[in-house]
Amino acid sequence: MTAQTPTIVISPTGTFEDLAARVRRAGLMDATHGYFTWKIASNLALMAACWVALFLLGDSWWQLVVAVGLGLAFVQTGFIAHDTGHKQISKAKSQSEFLGILHMNLLMGTAYGWWVNHHNRHHSNPNNLDRDPDTLRRQVIFHVTEMPVKGTTRFRRFVIRFQSIMFFVLLGQEAWRLHASGFKAARAGQLRSPRLELGLVLVHAVLFTGAVFLAMSPLKALVFILLNQAIFGFYLGAVFAPNHKGMVVHHNDVELDWLHRQVLTSRNIRSTRFTDFMYGGLNYQIEHHLFPSMPRGNLRKVRPMVIEYCREHDIPYYEVPVWRSYLEVARYLGKVSDDARSGPTVVAPATA
Repeated sequence: MTAQTPTIVISPTGTFEDLAARVRRAGLMDATHGYFTWKIASNLALMAACWVALFLLGDSWWQLVVAVGLGLAFVQTGFIAHDTGHKQISKAKSQSEFLGILHMNLLMGTAYGWWVNHHNRHHSNPNNLDRDPDTLRRQVIFHVTEMPVKGTTRFRRFVIRFQSIMFFVLLGQEAWRLHASGFKAARAGQLRSPRLELGLVLVHAVLFTGAVFLAMSPLKALVFILLNQAIFGFYLGAVFAPNHKGMVVHHNDVELDWLHRQVLTSRNIRSTRFTDFMYGGLNYQIEHHLFPSMPRGNLRKVRPMVIEYCREHDIPYYEVPVWRSYLEVARYLGKVSDDARSGPTVVAPATA
């Protein structure tokens, strides 16, 4: 089993400033209010349809279909909160916070303030094993040097031993972890408006569970909630999994400029209009990381420009089909697990 990842190749001529100037001249950083108006309205209609179906079906096992649909709708709601967090929808802070809290706290049940802080740190340091919160909070390891910190209990060592499978299994609990993250952040003093944010998260929880138990018997309601949250968590985790896992990892001793830091640590998924919808534009991970405030609908348009620029300056640009992205993630995690069991911990190299 081998883990194939791009290596760190620093272009002596390519700069982010040069690429960004080309993108701005093409008008691809401009606001797209009509696009987001449609996305918000259509997603609210999807969520409303799920809730109407829930009350129309009543005490029926067909409600499990609604549970799946609502799980998908929660993630689509998360995409909108993600976009507003990056100031793609509005540059105004008050408008962005209103849209973010509405979608993430009230409609999705996660603290927007926690997520913005967490996600911005990830964007600044993708795949930095010392700084990226998306690698630090995972129970799996991305390099053998993480074993002493993460393999501290029997269960954690079990997860790491079988992490090529367990990584995907544990995605099913991602929704519960997101719900709890805001409360952990509040205890750590990391939420600016803890009463507002946590109050809306609790309102979401009360309305969600109350509606489900009102519509069906307790057993069906419980199964509905468990399935819905598993779908929610797995879908959300599966969207983010291919973006960076199995790509270049590094520590603080490796200095990378913005262009190389984002391109070399990110993987694109070869896309269609369907994948654009299902992945919320995050299938264009390289472009999104280079230009996080670029409206989602323009990522498809900027992709050829980024590919051409990387080709001009010999910077590896990595893109694979959907199925291959998950296969690479599983193989890479399996290889790291094998390395952790077969050899001593060493200093992490610049490449994974």
